[in-house]
Amino acid sequence: MSEMRQMVIEVVEKMLKDHVTKEHVDALAAGKWDQQLWQLFEENGMLALATADMAESDMTDLFALYPLMGKYAAPIPFVEHTLANVLLKTVGAETYDTLTTFVLVDEWHDTLPLVPWARDASQVVVIGREKLAVFALDKATIQKSTNLASEPRDTVTFSTLEAHIEVQLTAAQYDQLRTYITMATVLKSAGAIETAVALTVQFSKEREQFGRPIHRFQMVQRHLADIAGERAIMQAAAGNLLENIVPHEVGYARIRLEQAIRIVTASAHQVHAAIGVTDEHPLNHYTRRLWAWRDELVKANEWQHMLAQHLLEQDVDIWAALTAQSNYNR
Repeated sequence: MSEMRQMVIEVVEKMLKDHVTKEHVDALAAGKWDQQLWQLFEENGMLALATADMAESDMTDLFALYPLMGKYAAPIPFVEHTLANVLLKTVGAETYDTLTTFVLVDEWHDTLPLVPWARDASQVVVIGREKLAVFALDKATIQKSTNLASEPRDTVTFSTLEAHIEVQLTAAQYDQLRTYITMATVLKSAGAIETAVALTVQFSKEREQFGRPIHRFQMVQRHLADIAGERAIMQAAAGNLLENIVPHEVGYARIRLEQAIRIVTASAHQVHAAIGVTDEHPLNHYTRRLWAWRDELVKANEWQHMLAQHLLEQDVDIWAALTAQSNYNR
């Protein structure tokens, strides 16, 4: 890890640790996001990371902040805004300082469902298989909605589809954009898993039954061992992706994330029992995000299909292709 990346991570983590409280995250359910934290990010140049000229190494420095957004359940659209600008830069389009969001579509319509933070954004980057387009949101009709984690996921309806920017995409460009979007999901989910595990371990030490902490019971120890293993796997996967963005490794990490989410959320709530789903305890801030993010954007089954199709088209031994990176280059 470069010194610059480490420094930026430390600065951002301190801001999140000092400013994000359970009350700030709870407020998102009432439609109130932490604009004070957003302003702090802007004043410290964090939002400009995505609009400055960047090589792939600089891009991974930005991506290295995404696990922190999951780790602290940050109630700001940092990932959406910065990733939208990365996607624009990737295809050679201009970037935006004002709040920008993005959405993936299978077909082009005048109505876009599940647009993150549309109610607060100035423009949306719409990505289809054959083109990328940017539309202003000031005259669009926006119907507010949220995902399972109470994060804004709005329905946007345009009277006319007049794009500010329109770029035709090659198949390679489209795959690259989907890779970056998938990587963001893996990274922020790895951060949320880290906190869900930490909360569960802490609770198991504090909660007592029959006169002793519950972490001394064998069944609880089994749950703790399972989630610790999943955390280690996803941290290793995230660290590997930040060192070198390789599309098929991003895909495998996304597929493996499904199992990690299933095991971590189930075991964490087993250990916490009923309190884990109440407003009193923060665990559900992280498990609800994991469930919501799992079902958004580029899903695991899409990567399963793409990777399987690629392997079937290659004249190589499948086991060798899976275990030797040199046998699988996109």
